[in-house]
Amino acid sequence: MCIFCKIVNNEIPSYKVYEDDDFLAILDITQTTDGHTLVFPKKHVKDILEIDDETLSKLIILTKKLSENIMTKMNATGLNLLNNTNESAGQSVHHIHFHIIPRYDENDEVTIAFNRKSDFNLQSILNKIND
Repeated sequence: MCIFCKIVNNEIPSYKVYEDDDFLAILDITQTTDGHTLVFPKKHVKDILEIDDETLSKLIILTKKLSENIMTKMNATGLNLLNNTNESAGQSVHHIHFHIIPRYDENDEVTIAFNRKSDFNLQSILNKIND
């Protein structure tokens, strides 16, 4: 059983930000920034590629609501919303979840870098995606 399922089943303690019959939001134990929150469905679903559309819709609407609340209550000036799928993208818990990472200034200890590839062909990439 995954760690999030154990949290849902109260086998592991957590700091609950939100809970209803279908979803749970907890403070991330790493607290990348103050208020770093994880939002996920209670039923086990591996990732965004496997979640059904109805659950995903409810999950993202809840994530938006919680993001607004966290930004306001924590006096954040921005936020990063993050979801990882599979190990190559950094997914370490195989239970879909969104990270709400409040940001306070550009010097937070959060680093997200988009490094430009030196060689690429946009038309070729587009053709592959649309093939």
